[in-house]
Amino acid sequence: MMQEPDDFLRAVEAALFVAETPLSPAELRLHVGEAGDLAAALADLSAHYAGRGINLVERGGRWHFQTAADLAHILRREKDETRKLSRAAMETLAIIAYHEPVSRAEVEAIRGVQVAKGTLDVLMEAGWVRPAGRREVPGRPLIYATTNEFLSHFGLSSRRDLPGVDDLRAAGLLDPVDLALEGLGAQSVLENDEEEA
Repeated sequence: MMQEPDDFLRAVEAALFVAETPLSPAELRLHVGEAGDLAAALADLSAHYAGRGINLVERGGRWHFQTAADLAHILRREKDETRKLSRAAMETLAIIAYHEPVSRAEVEAIRGVQVAKGTLDVLMEAGWVRPAGRREVPGRPLIYATTNEFLSHFGLSSRRDLPGVDDLRAAGLLDPVDLALEGLGAQSVLENDEEEA
């Protein structure tokens, strides 16, 4: 067991603890000075941390603290990746949410374009869409529905909480594109008239 650490030993320990990268003895000396026996301090610290949750190790002439190898599995991080959905995925999700259960062919008929297989895969990976069986028609196409994760993510208690036509119109989401473009065209004509006057 290590005896009560002296100030030099504590300084070496502190410098290694806060270092962002492994330190060579020369780099350590820049932090702790020349006053003590660095090799002895590193040996004492290495012995002190042996068998603990973290170990002081030397790799390629550089020293650093690392997690004990037998504990690495409990420190694995799960990272949430934020992905932006493509416009096609957003449209497909909306169609499934409002028309479920719905087949790929029905989604394509509503969108007016083919749905890439990857689009449905992305929505299923996100946990928002699931296969909901097969339609009882020739070819028995797979049908899709939303999941509880979809409701939870969007803060809905049920599909009845989805915005209705009036809500979407009030938010300006149902205005035809050509009306919006006409409005912009009229505005630019007015701006040109003002500039000429």
